[in-house]
Amino acid sequence: MARLYDSRKRILVTGGAGFLGSHLCDRLLAQGHEVICLDNLFTGTKRNVDHLHGNPRFEFMRHDVTFPLYVEVDEIYNLACPASPVHYQYDPIQTTKTSVHGAINMLGLAKRLNCKIFQASTSEVYGDPTQHPQTESYWGNVNPIGIRSCYDEGKRCAETLFFDYNRQNGLEIKVARIFNTYGPRMHHADGRVVSNFIVQALNDEPITLYGDGSQTRSFCYMDDLLDGFLALMGSDPEITGPINLGNPRELSIKELAEAVVKLTGSKSEIVYRPIPADDPKQRRPDISKANKLLKWQPSISLEEGLKPTIAHFKDFLAGVGKG
Repeated sequence: MARLYDSRKRILVTGGAGFLGSHLCDRLLAQGHEVICLDNLFTGTKRNVDHLHGNPRFEFMRHDVTFPLYVEVDEIYNLACPASPVHYQYDPIQTTKTSVHGAINMLGLAKRLNCKIFQASTSEVYGDPTQHPQTESYWGNVNPIGIRSCYDEGKRCAETLFFDYNRQNGLEIKVARIFNTYGPRMHHADGRVVSNFIVQALNDEPITLYGDGSQTRSFCYMDDLLDGFLALMGSDPEITGPINLGNPRELSIKELAEAVVKLTGSKSEIVYRPIPADDPKQRRPDISKANKLLKWQPSISLEEGLKPTIAHFKDFLAGVGKG
């Protein structure tokens, strides 16, 4: 049962040592809350939360969400799951387990505590979309047996579980569908285009584009995304989602590569490789629902967001060189 004796909340963040999770821990601590950062460190790293260990309101717990967890908290943010193709395809069975068993375990915990729970879902639930831009009412075009299915279908099943717990048990849920997000603390080897391009550019290596580079994405800076997380979590109980959170500015992968080369001053050339299976040709969120219900829209431009992201990778690569 949720505690009633003060306004400070004890909040569980699963996947809390990851890219987004660690920044969310920062935000929640800055608001005065207590934070339990839960992570099995498969893709997360202690380096992302090292700066928090001196904070008496911060607790790190190494644990895998596919196993039950017994803690007392007031809110849960469920971010645990490898989110890049390189990582989620490394062990696809474990990826599906993390999405499905992890959701079951966290929902069970939330039910026992009667507390609000947030699910970090994904734009991958739309698959290779036939609707553009993608609205929340679109059911998607997903291959259920492809190499990306462990993530796509795992997240779709997690959404099913969240809404069934809401309907059957009256649990207060918040489901966000996250579109491509970038920023400091991204994993340097996650295989995503932003991190790939920046690392290649800083090393003056060829920048690898798959296909002809005309496929499009929409890139949201992590500060904007976290504003959306907090707005959704703080919204009225009847606002369950799913709600798209992302930047509706659409650009081609080639345009992103050219922007990275320009901002890094790199000598890298662009090279082309065959496109991977089931790679979506276009991806852009319709965020009218988030704008209407949460008064949310991103404000940080790609160029503004790339600068601190590039600085992060410069520091990381310099540290690797010293090591």
